[in-house]
Amino acid sequence: MNIHKNPALADQLAASYALGTLRGSARRRFETLARDNATLRATALIWQSRLASVAELQPEVAPSPVIWKRIENLINAEKQAQAMQAARSMPAVPAPAGGRWWSSLGLWRGATAAGAFATLLAVVTGVNFTKQLNGQVQELSAKLSATPAIEYVAVLADDKANASMLVTFDPKTQKLMLKRVGDFREQTDKSLELWALPPGAPAKSLGVMSGDAVVQLTAADTDIRRSPMLAITLEPKGGVPPGTAATGPILFKGALIRTPE
Repeated sequence: MNIHKNPALADQLAASYALGTLRGSARRRFETLARDNATLRATALIWQSRLASVAELQPEVAPSPVIWKRIENLINAEKQAQAMQAARSMPAVPAPAGGRWWSSLGLWRGATAAGAFATLLAVVTGVNFTKQLNGQVQELSAKLSATPAIEYVAVLADDKANASMLVTFDPKTQKLMLKRVGDFREQTDKSLELWALPPGAPAKSLGVMSGDAVVQLTAADTDIRRSPMLAITLEPKGGVPPGTAATGPILFKGALIRTPE
């Protein structure tokens, strides 16, 4: 099967590669194909980013001593309730002589009260435990909602096809994420500037990069959707004035690709 004509297969192989389940000759074959296919490389990088984000969502945390105490209370309450049930099912005992009957009745009343208190404690503890679990679920849901929804990706390479920048776009937040994947570092008196290249229209600046390994820029959804290509130029420190064309050479460029839904 031709992987270049089957995006679903390419996505599946990239996911297996990132997960580590693609092994041996199949893994080496994928790496060979990815070296000559920017889209395949980008898909693998996206899957690696997704899996890394999932791993960061819920770090391992030791249970709080309070949790263990609540579980212990629930177990003890259940044991007391079972003991009370067994006591109620026992045959009636004739009343002792004299005033011992009332003392015995008081004992049973006290035991009944203790059982009721234990049951109440179990209910309250269970409610608190449920609230805590719900809070953890809501926190995890919020983290999942905040996970970037990558819709577009581009691998920007130099004129020798060496990948230098991975660009992703999240339309939900209108954020571009640029990650340096090459060795190029601009001089201190220069800046890298990202450009959208819409067909039949002048290039539009999407922002100036800092020297950080990962940079975030804001971009309009329409600018991304109508631009099949992105490019990075080398400009004076701070970039070109707003509304003007690029003055420096194009260092990196690449196709902007919509990811499979």
